Amino acid sequence: MKLYNAWRSSASFRVRIALNLKGLPFEYVPVHLVKGEQFAEAFSALNPSQLVPVLEHEGHALTQSLAIIEYLEEKYPQPPLLPHDPLERAYVRSVALAIACEIHPLNNLRVLRYLVKTLGASEDAKNAWYRHWVEQGLAQLEARLVAERRTGRYAFGDAVTIADVCIVPQIFNAQRFDCRLDHVPTIMRIFDACMKLPAFVDAQPARQPDAE
Repeated sequence: MKLYNAWRSSASFRVRIALNLKGLPFEYVPVHLVKGEQFAEAFSALNPSQLVPVLEHEGHALTQSLAIIEYLEEKYPQPPLLPHDPLERAYVRSVALAIACEIHPLNNLRVLRYLVKTLGASEDAKNAWYRHWVEQGLAQLEARLVAERRTGRYAFGDAVTIADVCIVPQIFNAQRFDCRLDHVPTIMRIFDACMKLPAFVDAQPARQPDAE
């Protein structure tokens, strides 16, 4: 199992957490996004979208972090990262997707680069864009978690799910850009609980071999 990823990539971070939670060893292959290694011919052949992460397993190249995690869930079901009940699974997926599809796409590297290099946004304007969408998205997720009242130690009860796997990397990014987080106490409580687990601690950006 080989994971092409970048240390600061939150999508890569998600997959590292999932692999760790399931106890699956993998070869770490760094892709330096700032240097543009994702645009190299060899990597583009592996993933024409030129994005990380990519998981190579049994002769196949898998892309998109949540698709990779669902593959791992089906291939290696223990410990489970999704509840058994279909309605509960849908709920957990919706929490994960609120981050992966609503918050993260607006603040990933290629979007921020476009704002600055193509649209001419200043560094302050770029950071304001980032903070606006992250803070708003997290506030909306916080309201959902509170209203649903399904949280326990983690986002769904007392078992780690893909919801937590998505929450933690997004909070790391929010902290890096000095986003306001005092308005999302439930999310921060979940984050703190997750960061007591070795699978999350070992997957964090600073502990990766390509960390700068």
